[in-house]
Amino acid sequence: MHIPESLQDLADSEAVQFLKRPKTILRIFAGVFSLIVFSSVLTDGFQNKTDSSKLHCVLNGNDVACSFAVGAGLPAFLSCLGFLALDAHEGRIASTRFKTAVQLLDFILAVLWAGVWFVGFCFLTNQWQHSSPKQFLLGSSSAKAAITFSFFSIFVWIFQAYLALQDLRSDAPVPYKRSLDEGGVVLTTLSPPSAASPINMPAAGPNSLSYTSSALSPYLTTPKVPRLAMMPDN
Repeated sequence: MHIPESLQDLADSEAVQFLKRPKTILRIFAGVFSLIVFSSVLTDGFQNKTDSSKLHCVLNGNDVACSFAVGAGLPAFLSCLGFLALDAHEGRIASTRFKTAVQLLDFILAVLWAGVWFVGFCFLTNQWQHSSPKQFLLGSSSAKAAITFSFFSIFVWIFQAYLALQDLRSDAPVPYKRSLDEGGVVLTTLSPPSAASPINMPAAGPNSLSYTSSALSPYLTTPKVPRLAMMPDN
């Protein structure tokens, strides 16, 4: 099947290659899952009971559970957007220290969010199990969606932490690397020649100096005594 040149160029573009990266895919999934969690709780998470007009959280009437879902989902969604923007401009970051700091922050936040979603999943599940099925007319589907995608978010953030750790290991700056390289070059230059690689000595001649003669100390050479010229008698 022949692919048009324009579609091939589109597939090879930087935007498509960026979207195909595992890190980008995980960030998109994490952002979507976080969006589902807090939006489902905000829309249908607060309902009134059959005998009251006051709004309560559908998770066992515990407002802390709904507030936790919203408070965890919204910052996680914003952090995904922020790191997506940083990943898109990663090639333009010239400072190695700033890039390392971003990667370290990415790893720390991924580990923290994995822990937060684990705690949130356990907390929301516990509150839903203690909820009466006929206590609220609506909101059960929203509660189930929040619990389900909280569970999925745990593994997504764990994988993000793993990728961030791999980036730290691969891009970690090596201290004194330039000095070590330069020292290796100096040691290689000053090392004595081996038998396998003899040095081609220049041919000795009346107007040429050999390596041995130039390397001798001036104190080892015998000074020449000036000759006295005899003057003839008149």
